[in-house]
Amino acid sequence: MTAILQRTIPYDPLTPRPLPGMAPLRMEDWLLRDEVFAAQMAQRATLLETRRNDVLAMDEAARPAAEELLDLVLSHAYPGAGPQVTRPDGVQVVIERADPMGTLGRLVQEDLCILLKQGDEHVLTGAVLCFPASWMLAEKYQRPLVVIHAPVAPYDEGIAKRVQRLFDGVQPERPLWRFNALWYVDPELHQPRSVHARRDAPEATAADYLRSERQCILRLPRTRAVVFSIHTYVLARADIALT
Repeated sequence: MTAILQRTIPYDPLTPRPLPGMAPLRMEDWLLRDEVFAAQMAQRATLLETRRNDVLAMDEAARPAAEELLDLVLSHAYPGAGPQVTRPDGVQVVIERADPMGTLGRLVQEDLCILLKQGDEHVLTGAVLCFPASWMLAEKYQRPLVVIHAPVAPYDEGIAKRVQRLFDGVQPERPLWRFNALWYVDPELHQPRSVHARRDAPEATAADYLRSERQCILRLPRTRAVVFSIHTYVLARADIALT
């Protein structure tokens, strides 16, 4: 498959913040469309058609939140939408309200995860995740935050508590964001990997591609669910110095 690469990125991915590294974000800046919108959306459509069970999951308990999220995305990305919308790449998407996560996966570049508060923790109860960076939705679905982040080396108990406080405290219309930077030898966007087959991260000098995720969290005002969104950038080494 042809590599889908951005040439620019709207932040400096090589100056990461310490975990959890969250900063305030304007609601109007939550969803982004970049230069590879059409190519990423085409790959998302293929994955949803051919590997739906790998890239989409939703518990019925998350349906009200998924429906609310669909309305929120439409209001921001496609204001005035009717029963179908035309994306910037010319593709028409039918708004299937019986399939909110599948529809969301065809509307925006971001992967979208829904976390519901259960007891003292937020649990992943719905997601459309087409571009995982070395993790598998099946292994994280219906799991709490601390389990989801278990393979992340710096994610210790102290950071886990800080992240949980962020999820508890984030307010509607006041999203937060962070980013990461991961070096890869393969630019493929869809890179699922089991927790039992850990990726040996290459040294920066040995990898040709930088993968960075712009991660946002926001609270839905009606259902109070937390949404975790991921906008994925993959840049060739030659273009990093140009950003």
